[in-house]
Amino acid sequence: MSGDYQQRPEPANTLYAYTGAFVDELRRAGIRHAVVCPGSRSTPLALSLAQQSGVRVWMHVDERSAGFFALGMAKRLQEPVALLCTSGTAAANFYPAVIEAHLTHVPLLVLTADRPHELRENGAPQAIDQNRLYGAHIKWYLEAALPEATNESLRYIRTLADRAVALARAVPSGPVHLNFPLREPLTPEPGPLMPIEQRDANAWDGRPNDAPYTLVSDAPLAGPSADALAELLATLSATPRGLIVVGPQYDTNLVEPLLLLARTLGYPLLADPLSQLRVPQSHAHQATLITSYDAFLRSDAFVEQYAPEIVLRFGAMPTSKPLLLYLKRHAACRQIIIDGNGDWNEPTQLAGEMLHTDPVAFCRDLRVACTFNRREKSGMLMPSLSEWESLWRHTEAQTRQTLSDAMQALPERFEGRIFMELAQLLPEDAILFAGNSMPVRDLDTFFWGGAGAIQVAGNRGANGIDGVVSTALGMSAAAATAHHGERAVLVIGDLSFYHDLNGLLAARLHHLDLTIILVNNDGGGIFSFLPQAGYPEHFEQLFGTPTGLDFSHAVNMYGGRFQRVQTWDAFRHAIQASWQDGGLHVIEVPTERAANVLLHRKLWQKVNRALQESGIVALEGEEG
Repeated sequence: MSGDYQQRPEPANTLYAYTGAFVDELRRAGIRHAVVCPGSRSTPLALSLAQQSGVRVWMHVDERSAGFFALGMAKRLQEPVALLCTSGTAAANFYPAVIEAHLTHVPLLVLTADRPHELRENGAPQAIDQNRLYGAHIKWYLEAALPEATNESLRYIRTLADRAVALARAVPSGPVHLNFPLREPLTPEPGPLMPIEQRDANAWDGRPNDAPYTLVSDAPLAGPSADALAELLATLSATPRGLIVVGPQYDTNLVEPLLLLARTLGYPLLADPLSQLRVPQSHAHQATLITSYDAFLRSDAFVEQYAPEIVLRFGAMPTSKPLLLYLKRHAACRQIIIDGNGDWNEPTQLAGEMLHTDPVAFCRDLRVACTFNRREKSGMLMPSLSEWESLWRHTEAQTRQTLSDAMQALPERFEGRIFMELAQLLPEDAILFAGNSMPVRDLDTFFWGGAGAIQVAGNRGANGIDGVVSTALGMSAAAATAHHGERAVLVIGDLSFYHDLNGLLAARLHHLDLTIILVNNDGGGIFSFLPQAGYPEHFEQLFGTPTGLDFSHAVNMYGGRFQRVQTWDAFRHAIQASWQDGGLHVIEVPTERAANVLLHRKLWQKVNRALQESGIVALEGEEG
């Protein structure tokens, strides 16, 4: 509500002066996008958002899908996105996305309209207890005061807007929830207002020069202390068999420092597919980047013979279960977690140290100290390739070559090959989003990087299969607003796709581009890999859960284009055609669950034999 009130009509009434000031302050604080769901009680906030030219409104009918759409936008933009709904169960449908935002530090500003206090706990319609509705899964909750058009009230609501946005953004970023009790009438009507001469101009119009009412500045995280750095450097200098493990993380500023640190220390770097490290890097780094570990760490012989002495771990817990089991097998190894979010990403219960520090500063400071120490001792800036590093490089090359050769020879439509194909097809700056369950695991095993630098994403906070379509569409929308021209590709299973069919409406409403690769094995493919598969009598009913759905009708209903491919040539053509045409494209790859399990195991056996034949691990029956 900025501008000179004496030069234009008065605000419609008290309520709209209040919500208008709040929305104006959201814009000043940095909110550029708001995902809005329709409803009556939220009308004042919705109209105020729609009338604010500095905030783009994205309408979404389904609240659960809307929550994940906002999550995807905020994840891609790395900035807070507002999310608005009416009262009642509408707010409850935001919960899954709020949980994911909390666990992955995505900044969301959740705005829920509510009944006023006199309509609670007495049978009023569309009224539930929204007080701290999202429990421990938010950074901060507040129920806003009832609207008033007074200087004090408008100063309060502007300050609240600045505080909420700053908290959502501040490290560790995450969701903030504001609940707004609103009385009728909810649509603009003339009402009493304070005379102009009695108004505080800053409260009514905002600060001059479009400045926030309360400017919030955050100090950067501190780097490691000198004592801690010296102690760690002494340990690392005497420990040649080290590893750097990087799990899911989205800070692109951390990529180069990690690679340089790995090369300086001479430690192999095991990069999760969501670490943003599996992209082409400068050859000057020459870090030992390991991306196929999910396959070769299934070799018992390798795990037994090659124990690390120290592990530095960054980001969330990696996707790979073989890596987790490898770390557990060598429980005596010193593990150090470097975390900049104040999290406790340590499900192994094995870490000896948890360093809450700025990861970028940690990598930089440790590398500088290590380089200075090496120059003092030997005059060398970079270490020569050690036997330990050579071993991991050789294993990486052997594994990738074995899998590539074996994959080309498979006549079947093998699910894992999708990611090897995408590695060759994805252009520079593409977005690759992997659904949970099998897609993200195949991404881990079979996607070793592409021809260009791309962003790889997924919802790995709660690891749920809900909201995946909407999150990917939110990322596509964010990319479109930034005019980057990025190609967005989602790889998703059929059950996860079914879970979020409503999310496809956003593509139609907002004319978004998204290529969806639908891996259709008619059920929950991951269960075929789990012990539940050993109980065939009830397996299909309880775990396989086939639906037999033909998704082409749903895709057509939302204005998308559907194609079912039977060959890899047809797959490649469909992908490239989807990028040329734009819009929503769903490319279905039909597969068979039982065959998929057998093919995975066949490939793992080939890797194990290749490691034995190459001499990396001892042959069975020989001592290592």
